[in-house]
Amino acid sequence: MGLNRKLQLPSVPLLTLVCSGLLLFGSACSNQTSISSSENNTAQETEKSIVVASFASDVVVPTYEKLVVKANNLSTAVDAFVSNPNNDTLKAAQEAWIAARFPWERSEAFAFGPADSLGYDGDLDDWPVNETDVVAVLKSSDKFSPEYIKGLQTTQKGFHTIELLLFGDDNNKQAGSFSPRELELVKSLARAFQETADELLISWVDGVAGNPPYQEVFASAGDSENIAYPTVAAAMEEIVQGMIGCLDEVANEKIGEPLETKSTEGLESRFSNSSLNDFKHNINSVKNAYLGSLDGEVAATSLSSWVAKQNPELDQQLKSELDAAIASLKAVPAPIEQKITETEALAKMEEAQGKILTVFATVEGKILPLVQS
Repeated sequence: MGLNRKLQLPSVPLLTLVCSGLLLFGSACSNQTSISSSENNTAQETEKSIVVASFASDVVVPTYEKLVVKANNLSTAVDAFVSNPNNDTLKAAQEAWIAARFPWERSEAFAFGPADSLGYDGDLDDWPVNETDVVAVLKSSDKFSPEYIKGLQTTQKGFHTIELLLFGDDNNKQAGSFSPRELELVKSLARAFQETADELLISWVDGVAGNPPYQEVFASAGDSENIAYPTVAAAMEEIVQGMIGCLDEVANEKIGEPLETKSTEGLESRFSNSSLNDFKHNINSVKNAYLGSLDGEVAATSLSSWVAKQNPELDQQLKSELDAAIASLKAVPAPIEQKITETEALAKMEEAQGKILTVFATVEGKILPLVQS
């Protein structure tokens, strides 16, 4: 007969010891998870900071540097024309105007910071031109001093008033048709344009009016004293919102309004017959902002490279959509100002609008939430 043994339960102290050990083990795991999560968040913030700083130094500043060069060329060409008005010097001035649009329109996806807050955007590129008031200025006996030009309404100066004077209302201006007052005004406006472009660049690299360089403000996003960008995510979102704003303007205003009216009145650069160039440069501006470079290559520290780490399929989708939008704009007959009533041209414009709206939907619906998360 076997021994009859009673089941002996552990004493209370032993139970307490076992449970305590389990709790200690759980606590250690919890702390380890917390540390790992914290390290991951820090790495994410660091990576975002590098993307933001690189965007300012590799996209914004070089674009504005190109603008300064082209603005200087425009002022020089206008001076040469005014000194010796003939159709050759006029053509050179007109070509310099078109060349200056290239870097400016490629800055439209990041028209924030000083461009907005200090009014450089309006001074350089307000539109439409107030033709009635421009004529009034020409008919006046006012002296076109730098102070006078600075005090003009933004719709009386900048790109498009210079464009109107150089090209004429129907893109048929001849050198011999310029009045002395027109010559004087266009020279003064081109010089003021150059100075404003200079100030815009300086506002980013050196700072103006007692403000710190905006490049430093942007790159220091997340610092405790940074009021403009209290978090790195806020600066990253600024980039994305700039892209969204540019896409919206091109699709719904620059293309959308002329499509609706079938008229050249809504085409921004209609005096020079170069509105289609504006569309192309604007979408390339969005592409540059996303890729973090000016040459079409994905920068190692860019919004694109960051998105690719989070969602490679989404990154590839957006790059493909951007390329499709740019290709669709290339298919629109040029100059669109002369083709706006043609069925084929309208169909191509509508197709391009659709491609741009597709990019818009992806950036607003997928890229923005990813950056905000």
